[in-house]
Amino acid sequence: MFMSTGGFNQAHVIKGVITVTVSTMLTSEKPDEFSKFDGLFDQAKQKLFEQAKQKQGDGIVDVSFDTEVVRMSVAPKFLVVHGYGTVISLPTKNNNTDIEDHK
Repeated sequence: MFMSTGGFNQAHVIKGVITVTVSTMLTSEKPDEFSKFDGLFDQAKQKLFEQAKQKQGDGIVDVSFDTEVVRMSVAPKFLVVHGYGTVISLPTKNNNTDIEDHK
């Protein structure tokens, strides 16, 4: 399984678009602990891989991440990472033969 922020310039089948959102709360004692974003990116990537596997994909292309700091009026801040991409599968040798046999 692979992940790329770019496209894929070889034969492939699009299996669908996937999205994930992960978040964590910043405590009032450490309201500027933005290094927690690193862990959120890792969580988002793992969830994207899980969804791609469920769609029987070989990889995820055009992956992008958006970040947010959400402030609530009475609650602490939340760090949020949204991730999305396109799941693709690569044709197997047997699939190419099947296509050629049906021409």
